Amino acid sequence: MNLQARYAGTDLAAPAHRARAVSTVLVATTLGAVLGPNLAAPAGDLAAAIGLPRLTGLFLLSSAAFALAALVLILWLRPDPLLLARSLPVEPHPADGSSASPTPPPSQRRAPGLALGVLVLVLSQLVMVAVMTMTPVHMHAHGLGTAASGFVIAFHVAAMFLPSPLTGLLVDRYGPIVIVTAAAATLVAAGALAATAPGDSVTLLTIALILLGLGWNFGLVSGTALVTDAIPLDTRAKTQGLIDVAIATAGAAGGLASGMVVAAASYPILALTGAALAIALLPAIITTATKR
Repeated sequence: MNLQARYAGTDLAAPAHRARAVSTVLVATTLGAVLGPNLAAPAGDLAAAIGLPRLTGLFLLSSAAFALAALVLILWLRPDPLLLARSLPVEPHPADGSSASPTPPPSQRRAPGLALGVLVLVLSQLVMVAVMTMTPVHMHAHGLGTAASGFVIAFHVAAMFLPSPLTGLLVDRYGPIVIVTAAAATLVAAGALAATAPGDSVTLLTIALILLGLGWNFGLVSGTALVTDAIPLDTRAKTQGLIDVAIATAGAAGGLASGMVVAAASYPILALTGAALAIALLPAIITTATKR
């Protein structure tokens, strides 16, 4: 739901500011990601006070938070941004009353970016989840404890969301194609570093996971901007939902396959496979840039 909320931020955003609208939603996600774990102890105390197991406290907290969010949306998200966007004219008439030249609909004008947008969203999720999932296991196998793993993952999650305002600004200024290219390059660097770093090197693995999170962020913001530009308003919500199903499926597949790859080969092989998948974006980037 947090990821799908980014689409609502783009419905009424001007095309030149669309990526920054996505980044604003992602920053809000960061605040929740940082605050949530720190509420585990108070939530456990609340659950114990009402006679429930302490670990159910987080479920109580989440249920209350989602109910509050739903109430806020029902009461204040009016009119619905997507419905309002559909009611607006596609292109206003000139002030002097002259007839404007017809412009192809967005689905025809920007369709070349749709395939690349979907591809970068899916591959970024697949690579990120696969490498991230097995990194703590890899560290544990080399004698590092949960504190070290938590340190690495904390920096990784921060890199996933905190750079969002800068990423949005870069996408709006230089275009999504440039940032998709940066996403591919960053994911390749993350995979290569994770594969070559010693298993007991917290510093190098932290840098690798920061690059992994940053590459995912680049891919998410630029990919969302690409698909939003390419989808006409009348089918936008349905198509965005299908795209997010593909993203979720890719994440699940990455998490499942990562353990199998590490068991059958090794963590470096998994990381290099992720880098290879990121390199596979380059032909799609070149093709899309040529068409656009």
